[in-house]
Amino acid sequence: MTDYHFYTDLAPYWPLVSAPEEYAEEAAFAAALLRTAEPPASGAPGEDDPSGGPRPRQTVLELGSGGGNNAAHLKHAFTMTLVDLSPQMLAVSERLNPECEHLQGDMRTLRLGRTFDAVFVHDAVEYMTGEDDLRQAVATVFAHCRPGGVAVLVPDHIAENYEPGTDHGGTDADDGRGLRYLAWSHPAEPGATTATTDYAFLVRAADGSVSVAHDTHVLGLFPRETWLRVLTEAGFRARSVAEVTQDDRLPREFFVGSRPAEGEPG
Repeated sequence: MTDYHFYTDLAPYWPLVSAPEEYAEEAAFAAALLRTAEPPASGAPGEDDPSGGPRPRQTVLELGSGGGNNAAHLKHAFTMTLVDLSPQMLAVSERLNPECEHLQGDMRTLRLGRTFDAVFVHDAVEYMTGEDDLRQAVATVFAHCRPGGVAVLVPDHIAENYEPGTDHGGTDADDGRGLRYLAWSHPAEPGATTATTDYAFLVRAADGSVSVAHDTHVLGLFPRETWLRVLTEAGFRARSVAEVTQDDRLPREFFVGSRPAEGEPG
């Protein structure tokens, strides 16, 4: 994934591709699901401690956090730890979210040795292009989700609702930089677990020079049954939640995994 222009040399232009304010509605929907984590045995985050002190806010680990656009909203409600494979994208997020912990890691193999009240994985999970990759990522999610905690995974598409098409966008920065992109998502082969999107970028540097870049992204495309089965086999109680959105697009499916509390049957 880190070989893509998107996440390496073009990473500083990410805010011109996708602005944080565009994520407000989706982050609010995710936050409502992340809050469904059961209170830890010692009491609920945010409630007064029996000893008289306030309890800390819920902790959330975000895997594949990218440029930090979701975290820009979620950090107001949760204590966020952000993990991404790309150091360039982490640098973008650190400028936007300096109060958050940032760590480099692969969602398939990461082991921090600690757990969180909730684990959030946005569309970076689509870079899991085979079921083995998806299983590894979900195992990482489970390993970092405390008993009684919750996991929320949000692919842009599942097999049942994938539609090929085109998109375009981009904007300008105050320092003279600018970016415009065209995204072209191709039809998926019947029964395939991947789909391909080509991106073309026109990039204007601050000195006015313009360059062109092209990426081909291969993304995982799994049916609902696979998502729910993989989550269940990892140890979660899994369900699918349809997004409520005012955007002019198909609602996403949010996959929610609840990890049983200690002593509670799965």
